[in-house]
Amino acid sequence: MAADTRAGGQSRTILRGDRSAAHTGRRLLETVGRMLKSPLASYHLILGSAGMLLAIGLLMVASSSSYYSEVRYGDEYYVLARQVAWVLIAMPVAWLVSRVKTRTIRRSSVLVFGVALLMLALTYAPGVGAVVNGTQGWLDFGGPFRVQPAEIAKLGLIVWGAHVFARKGKNLRQWKHIAVPFLPAAALVIALVVGQNDLGTSLIIMAIVLAMLWVLGIPTWLFNLAAGASALVGLFFVMSSQNRTTRVLTFLDPFERASDAGFQSIHALYALGSGGWWGRGLGASREKWGRLPEAHTDFIFAILGEELGLMGTVAVLGLFLVLAYAGTRVAMRTRDRFTCLAAAGITAWLVAQALVNLGSVLGLLPVIGVPLPLVSYGGSALMPMLVAVGLLLRFAKEEPGATEALAARRRARRARREEMDVLR
Repeated sequence: MAADTRAGGQSRTILRGDRSAAHTGRRLLETVGRMLKSPLASYHLILGSAGMLLAIGLLMVASSSSYYSEVRYGDEYYVLARQVAWVLIAMPVAWLVSRVKTRTIRRSSVLVFGVALLMLALTYAPGVGAVVNGTQGWLDFGGPFRVQPAEIAKLGLIVWGAHVFARKGKNLRQWKHIAVPFLPAAALVIALVVGQNDLGTSLIIMAIVLAMLWVLGIPTWLFNLAAGASALVGLFFVMSSQNRTTRVLTFLDPFERASDAGFQSIHALYALGSGGWWGRGLGASREKWGRLPEAHTDFIFAILGEELGLMGTVAVLGLFLVLAYAGTRVAMRTRDRFTCLAAAGITAWLVAQALVNLGSVLGLLPVIGVPLPLVSYGGSALMPMLVAVGLLLRFAKEEPGATEALAARRRARRARREEMDVLR
């Protein structure tokens, strides 16, 4: 009888616990729902997720580059110092872009795209173009200052393409107005990047083009044609080089060539596998000590998984999902075609590049060498990406009700300052 009583009491306790958990879950969902209904939800999601990714990136660059910096430059903080310098340069630019009016962005889009094309062409000029890791995609201005124009070209193509499509208006009902001049210009950019021997960047640009065409709502046959052409270019690019063919074949079984082509992929998997649930601890990676090439650039996610474990990698993936959701939300809620296409292009750029990088690190895709957005080391990639985030913030401010909410917030802050001045 006593046993039955104790069992009944335990059942009621478990039932109350279940009810409490369900109630907490409902309250949490209601809170999230209210937050998402706010006109500034997209703005805060973009700012928060991008800011946290940038902070995590600086933390991981500091950890993953310490050995490389000490061996290569005699200063374990050399790479970190350069990354911090790029952040300090890019942040004010991104802030300024977030406050520029959309019509000003549209007016400058032709200039930005034209400069990007010129810089891409200059990479082929002797004495100016430089080869880094087998890719002739850099401009060398002497000293440590080098620029990768393809990163600027991504942003330039997005804003210029969105501007062109927005100007055409009802003419977009005709397929020739969709194709010209955007597709020839995009093909030129891709051709210049392919000529630089940069497969990863060319694939990202193709993904951006296809995403913008999809959002534009082009005829199915034209979209299929563009997708098929992209696939053929990618296939030709892979088959035309023994090195790239080897990369693809090695991806299928990296352990067959563990001493050469599969070395990087295998050590990336070792790093991720040794992290466990919570990781070895920040700074405690073993693979960064010369075992994993490009540990602070293309394979920084492997070091992150080793030091912060599964929980750290899931947190980073979650931040990318939040940023992708916010960018998509901006594109869907706007009434302006330029804003919709530009936001969609930027979001596609971020998502495609993150997926390609993560796929390479996790062994789901061949290693093709693209950095993880906002996290990996590299000023040439970081600067355009932060400017793109600034553009997303600008577009988020133009969502229905967002302008009024920001104005009300500024008035409230001004009133509080005035009240504090009176009290003093």
